[in-house]
Amino acid sequence: MANQRIMQRFAKWHIWLGWLVGVPILMWTVTGLIMVIKPIEEVRGNHLRKEVTERALPPDTNISVALPSESTEPVRSVTTQVERGETVTRITYMDGTSERFRTNGVKMSPLSEVEARLIVGERIHGGDKVVSTARYEADAVPFDFRRPMPVWQVVLEDGTHVYVGTETGAIEAVRTRWWRTFDFVWGLHIMDLETREDTSHPILILFALLGVIGSLLGCVLMFRRRKARPQVTT
Repeated sequence: MANQRIMQRFAKWHIWLGWLVGVPILMWTVTGLIMVIKPIEEVRGNHLRKEVTERALPPDTNISVALPSESTEPVRSVTTQVERGETVTRITYMDGTSERFRTNGVKMSPLSEVEARLIVGERIHGGDKVVSTARYEADAVPFDFRRPMPVWQVVLEDGTHVYVGTETGAIEAVRTRWWRTFDFVWGLHIMDLETREDTSHPILILFALLGVIGSLLGCVLMFRRRKARPQVTT
């Protein structure tokens, strides 16, 4: 009798927990299914990037670039490479910002709209079909970029957003329509539609814990003995 009462209590708890966490569990299952429909490389837009053959530096390249005399920022790295036929040295600072210099030490201006379009056309499949362009400062970037750096947003006909750094001269991100769908369902999956980055917060932990408890109760109830139904005789 004691075991039967315990099982009845477990059954009631299981039902109540089912009503409470049924929707989140269904949401986690559906969003998980959507997120695995396409390979992550396709979600990130890697299939749209063209293979760019790296070019060797000219033998007589002078890669010594002096920092501006008024600069006091600590340097993270210095790289020199050929970009669109021109030898460019990029200095990246510890705060993530960067500057580009020509071989004669002259600082290059931020990337123009025309240059951004040319870069997208050269390095992205379908990059010549541009619908619009817009420039964003580091503190006001679009939500689908979410990185504090100044960029050009180049919108293509198929809905893809290509972000080109105005200081780096590089394609920083490719956001396809599917990426934005993936990003939304990811926010639902982790229950964080505001930033879509917090994977450990009280609401998510609580519902996950309740889901585990409900599943364990269901497993226990599988071993509950059921009374045989009386046979009906005619």
